[in-house]
Amino acid sequence: MDIVIIPTYNEINNIKKLIEKIFALNLDIDILIVDDNSSDGTGELIDKMRTENSRLNIIHREKKLGYGSACVQGFKWCFERNYGCIFKMDADFSHNPGYLCIFKEELKTVDFVIGSRYIKGGCIKGWPWYRLFLSRFGNLYARLILNIPVYDCTTGFNGFNTYVLKNIEIDKIKANGYGFQIELVYRALKKGYKFKEVPIAFVDRICGVSKISKRIIFEAMVLVWKLKLSEIFKYKK
Repeated sequence: MDIVIIPTYNEINNIKKLIEKIFALNLDIDILIVDDNSSDGTGELIDKMRTENSRLNIIHREKKLGYGSACVQGFKWCFERNYGCIFKMDADFSHNPGYLCIFKEELKTVDFVIGSRYIKGGCIKGWPWYRLFLSRFGNLYARLILNIPVYDCTTGFNGFNTYVLKNIEIDKIKANGYGFQIELVYRALKKGYKFKEVPIAFVDRICGVSKISKRIIFEAMVLVWKLKLSEIFKYKK
């Protein structure tokens, strides 16, 4: 059995429809919601939905602790229950759940899959030019400095064979947002795991408010150099 992790914070306008669409795929995939104490009733709604579907699970967190720590906590929860593959995606419909079918198939031949907006066939819909520029620049920045063969290392839509996540010391990842995505991919690559980028169409959220901030962007830019320097010093030793 496989599972998809969906971190949430105030996603009551999106989450019910997203859950229904995932289960409608009939992929034998469970769902784990990791909710950061949403104030809009997201957690309560999931609790109600769980009474009708035992494959829906939720972790209620005491406060807003951030995307990265939500994913790490979700990963550990999945480890304890021996899921074969772990997917993660956003709650706001920017990620089409239909791609889970492709990811699941690709994980039969590779160790992890990246839902890529920046390879042939991928795209972003609904972003203003400055946000698109910032994202493209950030990915190029990380790719060149870290010397990794990934065109979209800040995507939040990907899938892993569980052994990958167990072997990359996820407890050491402290970043949130873009930084978390970059380090997760970087650690998997440094372990020599085989990956594939699958083109996806990313659609900007219609309901709710984006959680991206200037602090998260700055954190990611600094993190790239931390990873690079740690690699250099490790090599010198």
